[in-house]
Amino acid sequence: MIHAIPLAAVIGDPIAHSRSPALHGHWLHRYGLPGHYVPLPITPDDFARLLPLLPRMGFVGANVTIPHKQAALALADVVTPLALRIGAANTLTFTPRGIEADNTDAYGFSHNILGALPQWAPRTVAVIGAGGASRAVLAALKDLGAAEIRLTNRTADRAQRLAERFGPGVIPVPWENRSDMLEGCDTLINTTSLGMVNSPALSLDLGALPRDAIVNDLVYAPLETDLLAAARPRGNACVDGLGMLLHQAAPGFHRWFGTNPQVDEELRRAVLLA
Repeated sequence: MIHAIPLAAVIGDPIAHSRSPALHGHWLHRYGLPGHYVPLPITPDDFARLLPLLPRMGFVGANVTIPHKQAALALADVVTPLALRIGAANTLTFTPRGIEADNTDAYGFSHNILGALPQWAPRTVAVIGAGGASRAVLAALKDLGAAEIRLTNRTADRAQRLAERFGPGVIPVPWENRSDMLEGCDTLINTTSLGMVNSPALSLDLGALPRDAIVNDLVYAPLETDLLAAARPRGNACVDGLGMLLHQAAPGFHRWFGTNPQVDEELRRAVLLA
């Protein structure tokens, strides 16, 4: 009997920049597994039509990224409580029940910081940005027991809506007060693309941030962002964004290819060199 080789993909628009194929390809090679993981550029106009065709083409699952995370949630037949709570999906599994949608970004975010700083216990947190990544971060922070989350965004009404969605303890802060809101925080997280290669810089004065606070930038290109470069000499413990990408990929890989993969320095090097 000939067994089909399982296929998985990352879907986005654009998608050529994605490091997910290198990430999953490394794991497939490391564990000697049959399978392929490929980038699929699909536009928003075509997404709803093409997604249901993938299982018929041999795909067992897919990651979805910008701009499809909310559309994927709407198209799914089965949705995990966490994906529903976040309001977006990034990991799809094709099963006899249909398209199953999950969100592993919150898992990736928390495991990234806890892997570097196992004693991390957020209580008063400053979060910059109110996009899709911020949703996952807020869910993770609430689950980890954060009592106060100060949320700021360039577009104020997006921060307000997100604060209302995630309830008590999430406080919207005007963008012009973003530096002042750092006072008394034990954790600072940038969830925006500000500071990324070919993106505008993140303008932020760290003067009010306690020197024992943890600083996490979800941007990983460059790996050492201006935010981390400014925080490190102050004595702040810094965590880059690459680990979130690596950790969020593990649950999907396990579901699609049947092996629980390891996130380690070898994987980091392979993805950075891709």
